[in-house]
Amino acid sequence: MSNGALTVKHQLGQNQLGQTQLGLGGGKSSKTVSFFEFWPGFVFYLPVAVFWIIQAIRHRSITLPSLANPLIETGGLCGESKTDILDLAGPTTRAWIAPYAGMSTLGHQGAPDLAVAHAAMAAQGLTYPLVAKPDMSCNGVGVRVVRDDAALADYLRAFPRACRLQLQKLVTDEGEAGIFYIRHPGETQGRITSVTLKFPPVVVGDGRSSIRELIRADARLEAVSNLLLPKLGAQAARVPDEGERVQLVFVGNHCRGSTFKDGRMMITEALQARIDEIARDIPEFYFGRFDVRFSSLAALRQGEGFSIIELNGAGSEPTHIWDPDTDIREAYATQFFHYGEAFRIGAAIRARDGGQAYGAVKLWRLWQHQKNLMARYPAND
Repeated sequence: MSNGALTVKHQLGQNQLGQTQLGLGGGKSSKTVSFFEFWPGFVFYLPVAVFWIIQAIRHRSITLPSLANPLIETGGLCGESKTDILDLAGPTTRAWIAPYAGMSTLGHQGAPDLAVAHAAMAAQGLTYPLVAKPDMSCNGVGVRVVRDDAALADYLRAFPRACRLQLQKLVTDEGEAGIFYIRHPGETQGRITSVTLKFPPVVVGDGRSSIRELIRADARLEAVSNLLLPKLGAQAARVPDEGERVQLVFVGNHCRGSTFKDGRMMITEALQARIDEIARDIPEFYFGRFDVRFSSLAALRQGEGFSIIELNGAGSEPTHIWDPDTDIREAYATQFFHYGEAFRIGAAIRARDGGQAYGAVKLWRLWQHQKNLMARYPAND
């Protein structure tokens, strides 16, 4: 079987986004994975934890970043509500957010969950297809595309009782990016500090090879096959038609097999101005990451053609560090800079308002609650 017959393209590999101008090679990298990309979390984050402790001693608070976004629960470190964050948006920002609705299982007066979902959808003018996601989660856990009542009912049955979730319009634009934004209190203008272009893994059928064989034939996908194949299950044995594109995961997360590329070359004055305008229309938002879907690189550079699907606070990362071509010194320098900024912003807000950061025990309990919920969420796409 020829290499050409087993060509594997990532989601943006052969479309109108023109990523070859950026040297992205269709989402591929000169390296399949960085040598630290799949280290155990406690190993990679150990230097970050040491840095955090040093900052805590310097600023006399280990949880000071919980003040970085005062109107968000814990500043967005953990346990925050995705819906409550988006609800903070003013009219300018709302125009850029993909329409959404929040709801709870076992809703008002014990109404059936599907009836509650229908009411929430109607109130926001939502129709299928939708993205269903937990209101409290991270790393794409529990996120699933639902295309009809049957799929939504299945999702709701699997969801923990008396818990909040969010239904959001499915944005079909193929481009996906994470845009990190920082503004210090008192500053009239913020700045973009990181852009990550995300490439969920896709295989293209040749009419003869199974999805498993197509994965095995690509160096990057083979390297993350332990993440992809268990999720695919029996689907891995299917033989796609020639030219058929099969997206292997929906969630654009590197720990679920997506490729992340450093997109800081996308930062233009127009994009800076647009993101700053959007962020300043969210009261007391200073530090975090906009996750967006976009129609083209050219439009994104101009600060146009994108939809915000999520906004993350003080617990978010500048995810370009997971580009396979990023070396570990750059990764740690980036982490230290951003977490240092979170402490500095928290310190400025503490001095301004005289408020207290979340207690360490309370924050720990909230994180444990979130972890417990995440273990009970439905499987993600």
